[in-house]
Amino acid sequence: MSKVVKLKKGLSIRMEGAAEKVLAKAPASENYAVKPSDYKGLVPRLCVRQGDAVKAGTPVFVDKNRPEIRFVSPVSGTVTAINRGERRKLLEVQIKADTEQISEKYEITESTLKSRDLIVETMLNAGLWPMVIQRPYGIIANPADKPKAIFVSGFDTAPPLLDIDFMISGQEEHFKKGINVLAKLTDGKVHLGLSADDYASKLNKIKNVEVNIFSGKHPAGNVGVQIHHIDPINKGDTVWTLDAQHVVTLGRFFSTGVYGGGRVIAICGSKVKRPQYLHAIEGVSISAFADMIDHTGNVRYISGNILTGESIGRDGYLGYYANRLTVIPEGDNCEFLGWAMPRLKKFSASKSYFSWLMPGREYALDTNLNGGERAFVVSGQYEKVLPMDIYPVYLLKAILAENIDRMEQLGIYELIEEDLALCEFVCTSKIEVQSILRRGIELMIKEMN
Repeated sequence: MSKVVKLKKGLSIRMEGAAEKVLAKAPASENYAVKPSDYKGLVPRLCVRQGDAVKAGTPVFVDKNRPEIRFVSPVSGTVTAINRGERRKLLEVQIKADTEQISEKYEITESTLKSRDLIVETMLNAGLWPMVIQRPYGIIANPADKPKAIFVSGFDTAPPLLDIDFMISGQEEHFKKGINVLAKLTDGKVHLGLSADDYASKLNKIKNVEVNIFSGKHPAGNVGVQIHHIDPINKGDTVWTLDAQHVVTLGRFFSTGVYGGGRVIAICGSKVKRPQYLHAIEGVSISAFADMIDHTGNVRYISGNILTGESIGRDGYLGYYANRLTVIPEGDNCEFLGWAMPRLKKFSASKSYFSWLMPGREYALDTNLNGGERAFVVSGQYEKVLPMDIYPVYLLKAILAENIDRMEQLGIYELIEEDLALCEFVCTSKIEVQSILRRGIELMIKEMN
């Protein structure tokens, strides 16, 4: 029987520009990129040179510390540029796609699917391993480890909202295959989190998985919150997580032996003319979507959601883990009397505006912080939006003090940036919560290895 978890804390951010349930093919794009910055803790080592021809699935770079982990081209084409930053830091590898796509192919046999070692080896060779994220720390999993459990979230509550059920509609068989493959990678359980609002989801009928039902506001869809309430992470534990669409990709690969196939993304936000779902390939240049976007005024292009996504600019590329492109206005306008005005068209988590009297209203959010960084005080704001048994303010202060023991005691093993993103959103002190948490995680990795 499914476990039902009712979350009382959180915050639903009602945002204009959620994607309509319309699926179209993304506009054609010649340009794609593979970016090391998409992957936490990666030290890349190039495998290609400018001018090299690649197939979809050809390694572009590997992890210098774990060279068995490959990062591959999403398309077949020609490497047109290798961009570097300060101290020759690798920023991105740009690829011009061929008219006809050719993918790397692998032989998948019944014996492959029965052996954990062969599954891991095949995923590594095919460049699929970066889909597997390890908790603690939110980094690419170590292939040599065996996790106590694997978690997949089947719904998304981050703004603007996504319908995961719609995004994988018609690909349920690939999802099932992916779950069966994941079940071979752990001696524990594979957990699938579903929303109480979508209990009729087709994913609810899948075997080899334990379904857990969650009700509540964001961050109920975060896999970290689901882990916390189902099988918490303690010191020495390892849990693996995957995005639902990456499970589809995994199942498709082990069914066909062919790398690629793309994924469904949402192009959304108040600056999108018609928010909708598109079938696209990871790493696509967002310039392909230019005609779908209202570029008037200053605009923020975000690879991901508004809470954790990366600002990539008008000529940027969609990130490896991003399942949406969000386009919203920049918050560079100066407002008369600021928060003191009784505004009705502004969202406020603290009821600073009278808009809280209209609970069903959606808002065209921008990037304005509405103030600058100030004293970091204990206000109780964070605890109201974090449905986990953790004291986030004390944890953040322990990170700033670089107190390893306190960080462990206060639950750093259970958190990555997305879990505290709402804390940063509601913070009146404008503290960069997510960057502080990542600093603490990097300190833990350094000290514990």
